[in-house]
Amino acid sequence: MLSFKYQLEKEKPKILPGGVTRGASVKEFPASVGIAGVSMRLEPGGLRELHWHANAAEWGYVLKGSCRTTLLHPDGSSYIDTFDPGDVWYFPKGYGHSIQGISDEECHFILIFDNGDFSEDHTFSITDFIASTPPEIVAQNLGISIEEVAKLPKKEVYFAKGPVPDDKSFISAASKDPVLNSMHRYPLEAQEPRRIPGGGTQKTVTQKEFPISKTMAGSVLEIEPGGLREMHWHPNADEWQYYIQGKAQMGVFLAQAVKVIEEFEAGDIGYVPMGAGHYIKNTGDDVLKVLVGFNDGDYQALDLSAWLSTNPKSLLETNFEAGEELISKFPDDHKFMLPE
Repeated sequence: MLSFKYQLEKEKPKILPGGVTRGASVKEFPASVGIAGVSMRLEPGGLRELHWHANAAEWGYVLKGSCRTTLLHPDGSSYIDTFDPGDVWYFPKGYGHSIQGISDEECHFILIFDNGDFSEDHTFSITDFIASTPPEIVAQNLGISIEEVAKLPKKEVYFAKGPVPDDKSFISAASKDPVLNSMHRYPLEAQEPRRIPGGGTQKTVTQKEFPISKTMAGSVLEIEPGGLREMHWHPNADEWQYYIQGKAQMGVFLAQAVKVIEEFEAGDIGYVPMGAGHYIKNTGDDVLKVLVGFNDGDYQALDLSAWLSTNPKSLLETNFEAGEELISKFPDDHKFMLPE
């Protein structure tokens, strides 16, 4: 039986000057066939070098600190954005980009990719590209001498450590007056949440609110102690979870009486295949906070209470082989989350 839990933050990290990364593709987390994820930390001034991903789009969520991204579109347009905790970015597959820590504290963010086979170790990096190309070609391309090419890195840098950017470094042809919501940045933390009294809250961003994010959507769930994100399924997407704080139980139903129930804590990731029934219950004493990513730009969910409440009571009595007294206690409207 596959496990739908992986202890991402307990994985041995890749540590280089400027940053730390831990990743889980389908190789490390066999259940996660449709989505891969990375937990990355950048030191102040730390740079995830200029790079691109050939087989996946990237959706990022900042947990701590601040960072700056740069991005090049195929049409030649370029973009520079800054991100704070609760902000989301999206980079389409193949678009060149970089990420740099710009605050005086570590920047920690979660990256979600819409391909379970994705791996950060197979990213196309600019230093690796240049180091793998004949020196005379590099010299011609960059307008420098062969001797100067020899001063460039001989292999992939991946992370680099530099000074924390100052205001002058933000000025470029790509810079415009700052806006709350730009083409590649969505301030999810600033969104007014969906509130369920006693149950918790949900903030969601889809391609409707964030048009560039055509292949991915995401939510942040906060569930009160004892609260339940009710039994439901997603007909259009796999679900990838990063547990930010608290403790939880997550159950996955795979049909034919096959189920997997596991316990989660901060730093763990979970996965639910498209169409599989599941729930998340807060089993701790504090608010449970979960980042949820989907490999589709639209958010779709079918919740148990919504389904039951749209059927005639007589039909439910027949379906469950139960009397009117019991069926009358079933939900008569959509709950989404339920208090203890």
